[in-house]
Amino acid sequence: MDSENSGRRDWVAWHESYRDASSPHSIRLRIVQKEIRRVLPERPDKPFSIVSLCAGQGDDLIGALKGYPHADRIRARLVELDERNFAKLCEKARAARLDHFEMIRGDAADTKQYEGIVPADLVLLCGVFGNISNADIRHTISCLPQFCARGATTVWTRHRREPDMTPRVRKWFEQYGFVETGFFRPEGLLISVGTSRFEGQPQPLKPTKLFTFV
Repeated sequence: MDSENSGRRDWVAWHESYRDASSPHSIRLRIVQKEIRRVLPERPDKPFSIVSLCAGQGDDLIGALKGYPHADRIRARLVELDERNFAKLCEKARAARLDHFEMIRGDAADTKQYEGIVPADLVLLCGVFGNISNADIRHTISCLPQFCARGATTVWTRHRREPDMTPRVRKWFEQYGFVETGFFRPEGLLISVGTSRFEGQPQPLKPTKLFTFV
């Protein structure tokens, strides 16, 4: 989350929904984890880097790496502002023996947080697009060529409450050089998970603010 809106919701309590395996958030989490596992290299022969914006407690990435035999060869930077979530994030990373991951407590909307690790091979935007304006969604997607190596995968989430913005979000990814590789909308639920592969030309990272939580 961003610094201007950190007090508007209890983001630690938000994670409590994961305790119910049948909750929409838990179902969404399992889809995200499956998509992360799908793109992890079977036999890493070169560095593989991951960035996670608004990482929360890291359940998506840390959970996806459970049982993955090459986690020690993955470089990751997870950015989270909420103090209590950040503490949980660090605790879970240590428990999973992912101490080599970079956990940053800061504003995930500030591109300076990603200096030195982008362009990355996997970019996670989970729990972001449902909490920012439509204009900020498009702006963030337009900046993703600064985050992605050629062939990189993005994983994003967004609710489908009316007016459903996901068709426009998918078009914006296409507009900025991405090819959709998956879009998941479980029947009877208003959640969705999208994945795209970047086929454009990576761009240098520029200082900007990507979004503001609303």
